[in-house]
Amino acid sequence: MTEIKDRTNVHSLPPLLLAALGIVFGDIGTSPLYAIRECFHGEYGITPSSDNVMGVLSLMFWALVLIVGVKYLTFILRADNHGEGGVIALTSLLHRGAAKPRRRRFVLVAIGLFAASLLYGDGMITPAISVLSAVEGIRIVTPSFSRFVIPVTVGILIGLFLLQHRGTARVGKLFGPVVLMWLLTLALLGIREIIRYPGILAAIAPWYGISFLLHNHLHGFLVLGAVFLVVTGAEALYADLGHFGKKPIRLAWFGLACPALMLNYFGQGGLLLYRPEESHHPFYALVPDWAMVPMIILATAATIIASQAVITGAFSLTRQAVHMGYLPRLRIEHKSSRHMGQIYVPFVNWILMFSTAGLVLGLGSSSKLAAAYGVAVTSTMLISSILFYVVAREIWKWTFWAAALPTALFLIVDTAFFSANVSKLLHGAWFPLVVGLIIFMLMLTWRRGRQELAAEYRARSVIWNGFQKVIDDPAIRRINGFAIFLSGNPDVVPPALLHNLEHNKVLHSNVGILHVANEPVPRVTNDRKVEVAKMGRGLHQIIAHYGYMETPDITNVLSLAREKGLEFEVETTSFFLGREKLIPERGCGMTLLRKRLFAYMSRNALDVSTFFGIPVNRVIEVGVQLKL
Repeated sequence: MTEIKDRTNVHSLPPLLLAALGIVFGDIGTSPLYAIRECFHGEYGITPSSDNVMGVLSLMFWALVLIVGVKYLTFILRADNHGEGGVIALTSLLHRGAAKPRRRRFVLVAIGLFAASLLYGDGMITPAISVLSAVEGIRIVTPSFSRFVIPVTVGILIGLFLLQHRGTARVGKLFGPVVLMWLLTLALLGIREIIRYPGILAAIAPWYGISFLLHNHLHGFLVLGAVFLVVTGAEALYADLGHFGKKPIRLAWFGLACPALMLNYFGQGGLLLYRPEESHHPFYALVPDWAMVPMIILATAATIIASQAVITGAFSLTRQAVHMGYLPRLRIEHKSSRHMGQIYVPFVNWILMFSTAGLVLGLGSSSKLAAAYGVAVTSTMLISSILFYVVAREIWKWTFWAAALPTALFLIVDTAFFSANVSKLLHGAWFPLVVGLIIFMLMLTWRRGRQELAAEYRARSVIWNGFQKVIDDPAIRRINGFAIFLSGNPDVVPPALLHNLEHNKVLHSNVGILHVANEPVPRVTNDRKVEVAKMGRGLHQIIAHYGYMETPDITNVLSLAREKGLEFEVETTSFFLGREKLIPERGCGMTLLRKRLFAYMSRNALDVSTFFGIPVNRVIEVGVQLKL
């Protein structure tokens, strides 16, 4: 995903708007393929009578207005962390904010992480339902093609994931124009039907939706689970804040995306008023016969773009979690020297590919996928509303009523949609929840394990004051050269340094103690990124500060350190790294099962030298055995 600064002057605004259309609105922009259909032909489909059609359209209209227009674009977008958005950014605000006591802050951060974990389950379903719903159009061209729907869908998805390692910079240039064409087509198709039945626009009135819920009772309430499909993808508006800024996202939504979607939904509703038998696929029923094949191609392209945005979002989320210390080190490849948002995470890519293809093969239709879609997204939206209230009160210092009134409105809407989607649990919605819970437990286990390891290190460590006597020992030989020891705690002597002295009795004349501090902000400017302090006797302390949107790089660290008078070169420096051997034991702290899980994650984490970009021929590893 291309990273773009929030520069909204006259010259940069048009390309920003076009790019925002392609990346931000790909997911929510493809909802017309299946949202109306699921209301009248899905798991809890209701009869497409005139009253029901008007009621469903009214609910869809107000869902888009309240959730996207009011909640996200008016309020949630304010909660940026140095220009970055998304649930991780919101969580990091709380992590360093004023929420007290400490246990309360931990609970808030934990539910934020759980919301982030749920997005992985969403990332598995979104590509599957989007591409499959587009390809299903070939059944309308000719029923004899039905047997090709699943193979073609799986082939497209696998091809999409196989291309991820090449980066999306070149393809990304096409995202905006394709989605622009898609949204304009949606609008034209909708207008065509609205002209035939202009009375459908009366559904804007909220009492049609209220009447629908009152008259259909439980069945009408369950249909809300399908109505919610019109706002899936709204989280992307917030998550992509750092790539485009608030103004382009708001202008693109209110200026084109929202009107196009509304027109298409109302057009599908108008069609169902006089052709209710088309409820099995009202979107393609809008399309003239001569345009069916081009529309299927355009819809497939749009859904591929929507899938791409979700995939790159999962990569970005993973990088943020790794650098905040909630996931072990993973291989993160940068695919562009100009845009740091262009990353590729192989492990996440393969997990998503197999899961997405498995969902298509296992469920076999977009209707069954829609039945599994929504619980994870509504859970994330519900949590975002809660976190927004805390941020408004404790970070922005809003008054109680200023924060409580909008939050109450959001919670009413979010709770209604969440409750309606809970009915999908037995129809496949358990899958993204299970995925989210597994990832959440992995995050908590990794975080807790690192904390217990840090405590074990502290118990066995030597403070710097006591270390001065060690290096003054005549038995310790000082040799010319440069060495850097990585340290997890800048206040104590790195275990690798102690072990090296104990066994080799040798110390370089110039020694750097490098500590990488992960900051709860997206990025740290170069002037504040590296601190250098002389400790005497040829020792230097180096503290590198990196935000959760950055990847630490040893070359960058030493380059910035040279500007502060520390002349270390990567090519002539030896890097001493500690290699931990963990022995899980019963006792205090985590359960034995979680300790074993943590040890397994630690063994399979990417090695430090690769993660920090340290040349392998300059690395010396020192083994450290620790009991958990």
